[in-house]
Amino acid sequence: MNTSDRDGTRAVRAGLPPEEPYAPPLPGPVFAAHYHLPGDPAGAPYAYGRDANPTWTRLEAALAELESPAGDLAEEAGDEPGEEPAEAVAFASGMGAISAVLFSQVRPGDAVVLPSDGYNLLSSLRRRLEGFGVEVRTAPTAADAQLALLDERVALLWIESPSNPGLDVCDIRRLAGAAHEHGTLVAVDNTLATPLGQRPLELGADFAVASGTKALTGHGDVLLGYVVCRNAESAASVRDWRKTVGAIPGPMEAWLAHRSLATLELRTRSQAANALALAEELRARPEVSGVRHPGLPDDPGHEVAARQMRRYGCVVSFALPDREHAERFLAGCRLVGQATSFGGVRSTAERRGRWGGDAVPEGFVRLSAGVEDTADLVADVRQALDAAAR
Repeated sequence: MNTSDRDGTRAVRAGLPPEEPYAPPLPGPVFAAHYHLPGDPAGAPYAYGRDANPTWTRLEAALAELESPAGDLAEEAGDEPGEEPAEAVAFASGMGAISAVLFSQVRPGDAVVLPSDGYNLLSSLRRRLEGFGVEVRTAPTAADAQLALLDERVALLWIESPSNPGLDVCDIRRLAGAAHEHGTLVAVDNTLATPLGQRPLELGADFAVASGTKALTGHGDVLLGYVVCRNAESAASVRDWRKTVGAIPGPMEAWLAHRSLATLELRTRSQAANALALAEELRARPEVSGVRHPGLPDDPGHEVAARQMRRYGCVVSFALPDREHAERFLAGCRLVGQATSFGGVRSTAERRGRWGGDAVPEGFVRLSAGVEDTADLVADVRQALDAAAR
C-alpha cells in the first residue's frame, strides 16, 4: 500500500489480492472444513478449517493495514525497518477477541486493570478472571484514573477510550508509557473509534481490540471481532487461544466484513458529522442533561480526544428526566430505531438502564447516529423530544 494514501483510499483497497485478469477484485468466501494436504503439514498455509481460511487471511491483512501505525506502512514500502509489522487475528465476535487477549496474556497470581465504566460484559469477565486467581483492579476512564493502579504485579492494562456508554476519554499514550515502565502490556478497545478514528498501536498500545459488529462493518448483519498487535509471540498466543476455544469467524461473515471496509471512511465521516449535529441540538434542550460527545469543544474529553483521535465517533449520550420520559422519546422517533448496538448506517438508540450493569440514570440514552441526511435526523430527534415533553 502506498504510504501517501489517505484513509478513504486505504479502506477501499485494504487486503485486496493482486489484480488478475478476469478475477473479481475481492474473491468470494471460501467454505472449507479441510483442505487437500499432501505430505508434511508443517508450513502449509491451510490445513484445517479451525486454523486458517483464505477469506480470513484477506480480512486480517486489511485490518492489520488499517490499524498499523504509519511507520509500519513505511517499512512495507522499503524504508528503514522499525518494529515488527502488525498482525491481525479475526474472531467470531468482539467478546471472543476481548477474551482471547485477557486469557492468553494473564496468569493466576497476576493483576489486571480494567475500566470500571467500560463495556458492561467486562464485569462478567472480571468474575471469570477472579475465579482463575487473577486480581482485578478497576478505575474510571476519566482523568487517567487507571494510572494510580499500575505496579509491577499488573500484567495487563485494559483501556476503553472513548468509554461505552459514558464517552469519557483517557490519554492512551500517557497510560501506555506508564504501564510499560512497569513491564505491563496495554490493550485498547477501539470499537467506538474504529481504526480510521484512532490507532492505538500508534499511541503505544500493544493490542488494538474491537468488535467488528459495530461501525467497522456498519450494517447490523455481522458478528465479528479482531485483535491487532505488532509482537509475533503475542499474536501467536492470541491465535492459539482462538484455535483452542474455537472462536473462529465464519467465512461468510469475514467476507461481508471485508466488503464493508470499502465504505468505512464514507460511513464513519457521515456518522461523526451527524453525531456532532445531534449533540449540539440536544444540549440546547432544557430537559436534556449530561450531553456527551468527544467532538463538542467543551466536552470534558475533547482536549485529549483532539490529540489522539482523527474523528470522534457516531455515539452521543445524554439523560432525560426519568425512565418514562426517555421511553416516550424513543417511541416518538421515526428515523432512530430502538436497538442495543451502535455504529450502523441506520440511527439507533436505547435507554441503557434497561440492561442493568451500567452506572447510569434511568433516563440515560445512548444514541448512535447513522448516515441519514443530517437535517432529517436532527428534525426527527427534535420532534420526538417535543412529543416526549408534553
